[in-house]
Amino acid sequence: MTSVPPELADLARTLGVAVDYVDQGGQLREVSAESVLDVLAALGVDASTDEARATAWDELRLRDWRRALPPVFMAREGASGRVWAHVQHGWPLTLEVELEDGFRFVVQQLTHDVAPVEVDGVLVGEAAFEVPDHLPTGYHRIEALDSDGSVFGVCSLIVVPQSLTLPTALAEHPVWGLMAQLYSVRSSGSWGVGDLADLADLGSWAALEQGAAFLLVNPLHASSPLTPMAPSPYLPVARRFFAPWYLRVEDIPEFDDLARVDEEAVEALALPLRALDTDPALLDRDAAWEAKRAALELIRRVSRTTEREAEFAAYRAHEGPGLTDFAVWCALVEENGFGDGEWPEELRHPGGVAVAEAATRLSDRVEFHIWLQWLVDQQLSEAKRALEEAGMPLGVIHDLAVGVHPEGADAWALQDVLAQGIEVGCPPDMYNQVGQNWSQPPWHPWALADAGFVPFRDMLRTILRHAGGIRVDHMLGLFRLWWIPAGRPPYEGTYVTYDHEALVGILCLEAQRAGALVIGEDLGTVEPWVQEFLASRGVLGTSILWFERRPDGSIIEPKEWRSACLSSVSVHDLPPTAGYIEGVHVDLRERLGLLSRPVEEERAAHDAEIAEWRDLLVARGLLEPGVLNGINDVDAMVVALHRCLALSPSLLQGVALVDLVGDVVPQNQPGTDQEHPNWRIPLRDRSGRPVQIDDLRSDPLLRARVARIIDAVRR
Repeated sequence: MTSVPPELADLARTLGVAVDYVDQGGQLREVSAESVLDVLAALGVDASTDEARATAWDELRLRDWRRALPPVFMAREGASGRVWAHVQHGWPLTLEVELEDGFRFVVQQLTHDVAPVEVDGVLVGEAAFEVPDHLPTGYHRIEALDSDGSVFGVCSLIVVPQSLTLPTALAEHPVWGLMAQLYSVRSSGSWGVGDLADLADLGSWAALEQGAAFLLVNPLHASSPLTPMAPSPYLPVARRFFAPWYLRVEDIPEFDDLARVDEEAVEALALPLRALDTDPALLDRDAAWEAKRAALELIRRVSRTTEREAEFAAYRAHEGPGLTDFAVWCALVEENGFGDGEWPEELRHPGGVAVAEAATRLSDRVEFHIWLQWLVDQQLSEAKRALEEAGMPLGVIHDLAVGVHPEGADAWALQDVLAQGIEVGCPPDMYNQVGQNWSQPPWHPWALADAGFVPFRDMLRTILRHAGGIRVDHMLGLFRLWWIPAGRPPYEGTYVTYDHEALVGILCLEAQRAGALVIGEDLGTVEPWVQEFLASRGVLGTSILWFERRPDGSIIEPKEWRSACLSSVSVHDLPPTAGYIEGVHVDLRERLGLLSRPVEEERAAHDAEIAEWRDLLVARGLLEPGVLNGINDVDAMVVALHRCLALSPSLLQGVALVDLVGDVVPQNQPGTDQEHPNWRIPLRDRSGRPVQIDDLRSDPLLRARVARIIDAVRR
C-alpha cells in the first residue's frame, strides 16, 4: 500500500474523499494512494500526476465561476440565505424567485466585494443576493435575468422544514408496534408468499386485537421481472417502485370480470401455491411470481371501466418519465435477459435512439409494467385505509434499502447520477475483518446535485405516498458512504462525503408533505454530532438492546436510552430473540466458517453476554432467578427482555413478529449469500411449524404466547 502524498491528500479532502478514517475500535487507519486515485477517477477527477492534480485544482477553482447560479440552493424554513450569481463583469443582472404556486418576486442584491475572475478568456463578476426568510417549504426556482429580461441561469431553490413535527400519536406517551418481514407472513389466501392483502390483515390484527400503533415491514422495492429473482429485499432493481409479486391477484377489480375459462386458469395457478402456505419449506418467490404473472396477463385483457381507465391515466401522468424508464427497462429485460452487460451496446443508456425505438416497439409490454405498478399503488392505498379503519395511528412504516442491484433498473435509468466503477460497502470491523461489499453503485454526489436531487426526491415521494413513516437503512449513507473501487477488496475503500444538509432536508420535506415520520438506522460507528444533527431535524434514531453498550463494554439499560428513537430487542440481521439467547447464530457462523476466533471463545463470550443480561433482569425484578435451564426459561427471558424494553423512554418500541410466534431461525446471516437461505424462511414457531396470520387469531397456545409478550411491552 502506498501512502497518500500531501498534495494528493489536500485535493482529496477538498473534494470530500477521505485519506484516513477512524475504525470501530477507535484506531486511525490510512487509505492507500491507489484507492484514493481510483475514487477520485470515479468522481471524474484525474489526480494521477502532478500535472493532472494542478489541472484538477484549476477546474475546482473555476467550477462555480463557470456557472451563472449554483445548481441547487438549500434553505431552511424561517432562515434567510445568501446565493451567488455570476455574469460577465460589468453586466447588469436581476434575480427572481418563482414559487411552486407560480408567484414571482425579485430578490434583493447584497453588497458583495469580490474581485472578478478570468474564466476561459472572459472576465466574470460575482454578485450576491438575499434569499428571504419568509419562503414556504417546497421546490422553487431562482432565475438569473439579463438587462432585457432573458433568463440565462436557473437554480433549484429547495426550502425544507427546520424540523419534522412528530405525529400526534406520539405526543402523550411512547407507542409500540409490530416489525415483520412481509414476504414470510402468509394466510390461507396467499400464493406461497406474503402479499399486500396479508399486510392489511396483519396490520388490522395488530391494531384491533393487540393495540399496535405501527407496522414496520421490510423494503417492498422492485425485483427483476424475470426469474430467478434476488431474494434479498435490500438488493432491489429499483427503490422507487415496488415488487408486483406482492399483489393479491383476487383483489384486482378486473378479476371479478374474468371469463369463466380464465377464472379457472387463475385458480389452477393459485392452488399449488396455496398448498405451500402450510409448508415449512423455504419460500419460493420465483414460483409465486411465475404464477402471478401468468394470472396478471389474463386479468389485463379484461376491459377497464371508464373510471378505472381515468385513474390509470392519472397515475401514469403523475409518476412521469421515471415510471416509463422503469417499465422500458422491464420490457428490455424480458426481451434481452437480466443484466445489461448482455444487452446490445446501443441499449445500455436510456437516452439512446435505439432505446426509444425499442420502447415504441415494446409499448404493450411497457404498459404492462406500468399497469403492475398502478395495481401495487392501489393495493398499498387499500392497506393504508384498512389500518386507519382498524385504529392504527401511524400505519405502515416502509424500509428504504441503502442501494440497488448493479444491473438493475435504477443502475440503468439513473446511471448519469450514479458513480461508475464503484461499489458500496463498509470497512473492516469486529464482525467482518476484511469489510463488506454490498455490490451497489452509489449516488454521485455532484451529479445528483446537478440534477436538483430530483431522483432522490421522486424515490422518497413514491415510497411515502401510502406510508405512515419511513425507516432509512444505514442512515449514515446520507452523510458519507464507503466507496470500494471495482476489483478491490472492501478494506481498500474509503469514505466519500455527501451533502447531508440537502439529503436530510429533502427527506424531511417529503416526510412532512406525506404526514410521515422518519427513522434513521444509525447503528455502528457514529460521530456524536451526527445523532445530534438528526435529532435536531426531528429524525428518530435506532436502539437495539443487544448493541446498547458503553465504550467499556457495560450494558446501557433501556431506561437510559434516547427517547427520540425506535427501540427493539433484536433486528433482522440477528436471530429471533429466543434463537439469540440459545446462541444459534454462533453455531451457524461456526458451521459457515465465519468466526474470526475459536468457537470456544465465541461461545464463552456469548454465554457471558446472556448471563449478564439475565442477572440484570433478575436484579430489576423482571425475571425470576435460576432460569435458562430449558425452553420455558428461554421464553421467560424473551418476555423479560421485552419488559425491560418497555422501560425505555423511546417514542417507538418495536416487537418482532418472529418473537411473538417463538421462531429461532435468523432471516439473514450477514456475510453469506447462498450458504444460508437468507430472506427465504417462512414465519414458523419454535418447532418449525409454519404460522399463518389465521393462526394468530385461532391457535390458543399461540394467542397465549403473543399475549405474554404484548402485555410485557404495554407495561
